[in-house]
Parts: sequence; C-alpha cells; structure tokens
Amino acid sequence: MAESSTGAVAERDVALEGGDSRVLAALKVVSTATATILLIEDHRRTRRFLADNLAADGYEILEAESAEDAERMIASEFPDIAILDLGLPDRDGLELLQDVRGSDRVAGRFDPDIPILVLSGRAGELDRLRGFKRGCDDYLVKPFSYPELQARLLALLRRGRRCQGPGRLRIGPLELDPLARQVWLRGKELKLSKKEFALLRALAGDPTRVFSREELLRGVWGFRSMGMTRTLDSHASRLRKKLARDGDKFIVNVWGVGYRLLDGTIT
Repeated sequence: MAESSTGAVAERDVALEGGDSRVLAALKVVSTATATILLIEDHRRTRRFLADNLAADGYEILEAESAEDAERMIASEFPDIAILDLGLPDRDGLELLQDVRGSDRVAGRFDPDIPILVLSGRAGELDRLRGFKRGCDDYLVKPFSYPELQARLLALLRRGRRCQGPGRLRIGPLELDPLARQVWLRGKELKLSKKEFALLRALAGDPTRVFSREELLRGVWGFRSMGMTRTLDSHASRLRKKLARDGDKFIVNVWGVGYRLLDGTIT
C-alpha cells in the first residue's frame, strides 16, 4: 500500500498553487516528443491525478499499481521514463529499482538505463540516500508540487536524450534502432511484435555470440524456471520467417545450446 505517512492525498498536496500556472505554461512549450511515462503507484487518487494531468500535457501514460504490473510493462511496453512509488502492495519499490538497474543491457528483461523518478512519502535523508544508492535518477517527496514534478520529468527526458546509446545497429542488410524500436531490412521497415523485437535486440547486441536458451528465456521473458516451454522456439521461428523474406538467413538455432544471429548471407 502507499506509505502510511502520506495518508489520503488531498487536493492541496498536488494542486497547482497561485502563480505556478505561469511556470507550468512555460514548461509545456518544451516538446515531450510523445514520451511514454509509466506510473507505478498503488494509491488510486494520486495515480489518477498524475495520469490525467500528464496526459493533458502531451505524454502517453501507462499505469501500474503493483511491482508485478510494473515489471511486465517495463519489459514489454518500453516506457521512456518511470515515476515510482516505494510503498507498493506486493514488493518494496527499492527492490524493483535495484532489479531494473541490475538488468543486463543486451539480454536483460529490463532496460537498465530507463530514467526513474521516485515519488514517495518517505521524506527522511536516509530514505532519499537509499533511493539514490539503488539507482533512482531523482527523488521527490510527497506532498509535492505538480509544476516541480513536471520540471523534473522534462530535465530527466532531456538528459536521457543527450546520453542516448550508440544508435542504430547494423548486421549485414539488417538495421535496428533500439531507441525507436524499429527494424529495417534493406531499407524496408519490418513489423515485429514486442517480444520478437526484444529477442532480435538481444541477439543483435553481440552477433558473434551464441545465446543459451536459459539466458534468452530469463532475459527476454523473465522466466525463473525454464520448464518445458516452447515460447522461445515459437518466437524465434516467427522472427526467422519475417527476416527471410528475401532469402536471407539471420536466426540460427545452435543445436543443444540456443540461438545466434548471422549477417543474412546463406552459405
């Protein structure tokens, strides 16, 4: 549940104060570039306030009321930034933060570089230090000023765009843009499902390497127990067919081990 110290969030806790409307109006002129924000907040009233106002400011909004929901959305919806409450009903938000930051950049289930702003009623210095130690990019205490929250989000988004990764990946005639989540084959865009793209991105991170089945299932799907699932094989098969439209061979099943990526040339 939300931290008991905050209790019910009253309008005065989050409403715009006198004079702040001019600040917010100035902030709105800064383009959000249709950024997607994941709200991880179990307090319904706070979550609805944030969702309504951020959507009005031009953001696309995803909502999670538990750590489990948040994990699924980070792994499958690829949000640009997350607002994280620490008092979640199923797990402490600090643990979720630590798991995201510890994810592998190539085959991990989560993007470890996603900007995360903690929004919490835990106001002590030690609480804030714990948040930064676990990897948050910013920490805002409840009750909060919405214009300040908006300003902090814009700062994190601008910083993230300046620090973006190496850009597009090329493997033979195949080109991937990890940030835009787009794929082109000989200049023509391919339509992939989210999991197909996640699998391809993992393999493209190191085309010379054979990724084990366990590594891919754990990294892309978040499986902790491998069992007898055929999920990886079915996704790899569909991805292989989409990439083979011009007779190329990209996805290779290394028998008894897993999968790797080739440059498209059939030998």
